[in-house]
Amino acid sequence: MAAEDALRISSLRDKVAIVTGASSGIGAATSVLFAKLGARLVLNGRDLGSLTNTAQQCGECGAVEPLLVPGDLTDEEMVKMLVEQTISRYGRLDVLVNSAGILTMGSIETTDLAQYDKVMNINVRSVYHLTQLCVPHLIQTKGSIVNVSSVNGQRSFPGVLAYCMSKSAIDQFTRCTALELASKQVRVNSVCPGVIITEVHRRAGLDEEQYAKFLERCKETHALGRPGKVEEVASAIAFLASDAASFITGINMPIDGGRHAMCPR
Repeated sequence: MAAEDALRISSLRDKVAIVTGASSGIGAATSVLFAKLGARLVLNGRDLGSLTNTAQQCGECGAVEPLLVPGDLTDEEMVKMLVEQTISRYGRLDVLVNSAGILTMGSIETTDLAQYDKVMNINVRSVYHLTQLCVPHLIQTKGSIVNVSSVNGQRSFPGVLAYCMSKSAIDQFTRCTALELASKQVRVNSVCPGVIITEVHRRAGLDEEQYAKFLERCKETHALGRPGKVEEVASAIAFLASDAASFITGINMPIDGGRHAMCPR
């Protein structure tokens, strides 16, 4: 296969993609990469200022100006508006990237129901709702869905109980919906990052010293001896969303420097 053909197959040119959590981290990096690959973007995030910054980065790549739909994904009316505005602007939907999510610290002894509900509502319920609304449009285009899960969905870690549960739910959601939609040629996959350098751990409560120690431990907890970068996760998302992955569905792909395969001895 010629290099030009490979590039064409892996490109997302002119495909319409919704990316949630696009105001920062993995969602922002995915948006910029999709822009470079020629996608037409609809970006969602809670922080309009940061979302606008992501859109500006996309524009610098020569992309069509993204449609911004800021708002909280636990707001059901906002989620409906997100899909409606996408179809109104572009008339179609090819790719859904469910990247929005939060991390909270806490164990079975310290995580109260309000905290549990917040994590599950954002990390699971909103993904279910948005996906459900997008599916009819994705069926029309034989599109694809990529969910952002975590190694925490595949391996057990103390002290982040609700988060681990939410990501296990996303992995199962990915596999089940992949089977349900396969006959309609809609592919559903997830990526499962290890520790990636973003703001998510600071937002969960780690101060600078704690975060530095946390990243230092990646030399031991990740086989490749380091934390990952958002661009490395974005590349995997772009692959799974593209026609280059046309025979891949129902997988939970680790992007974790080998952490999922480790068994400390």
